[in-house]
Amino acid sequence: MDEELQLRIHGAASLPTLIYLPGLHGDWTLIGGFRHAVGGKVRFVEFTYPRTLAWSLDDYAAAVETALAQNGITRGWLLGESFSSQVVWTMLARGKFSAQGVILAGGFVKYPLHRAVGLAEKITDRLSTAFLVWIIFGYAKVARFRYRRSPQTLAMIDEFVSRRTEPDRRAAQHRLHLVAQNDPRPIARQIRLPVFGLSGFFDPIVPWPLVRRWLNKNCPALRDYKVVRSADHNVLSTAPDQAAKQVLRWIDDL
Repeated sequence: MDEELQLRIHGAASLPTLIYLPGLHGDWTLIGGFRHAVGGKVRFVEFTYPRTLAWSLDDYAAAVETALAQNGITRGWLLGESFSSQVVWTMLARGKFSAQGVILAGGFVKYPLHRAVGLAEKITDRLSTAFLVWIIFGYAKVARFRYRRSPQTLAMIDEFVSRRTEPDRRAAQHRLHLVAQNDPRPIARQIRLPVFGLSGFFDPIVPWPLVRRWLNKNCPALRDYKVVRSADHNVLSTAPDQAAKQVLRWIDDL
């Protein structure tokens, strides 16, 4: 299963469709609180990516499109978290899925700190498996505090830790390389679908002031950009109720 794209659907087909594409970690293990918060209001579609070292962003986009089509999903809102904002821009460029709107959660267009991506790739490459395990379990302890208000996410922490293996690290490194090489700015300048941005205030990974400034100046389709003060980079997980309320408001207003 680690080598296959996985998809899960929650909710009735009669509801608006919200398609969640995960961040650099590549799976649905931290989205439980947000999923619970939007339950009954949207048909929530979530993905876990394979731990591939070969896919391009076009491959990611094509695989998502194929999986959606196989499940009879032909239109919906794209919710791209962090790394997957790049998958979303690629899907829009391909024009094969009928997106109703785009929401970037801790996402970006061209990554604003280009040199930092290269440094992160090198650090990830040099981490030993033992050190990686130490970091992961240390993160798990922190995560249990961070997500203490989201029991659905807390229940997934053990699964999140179990998936952070050597193949998972390599896959994350490969995704960083894709981010470093990608420049979807021409797509963002031309898009006509409504675009929304959602970020956590405490975000050392994707500096939202730079992202918001670029979108305001260069993306005519940008409708709104909200910053949740109580959240960090994983805004959908660290402030699931606030994030869900905002996302649902954007969907309902259109």
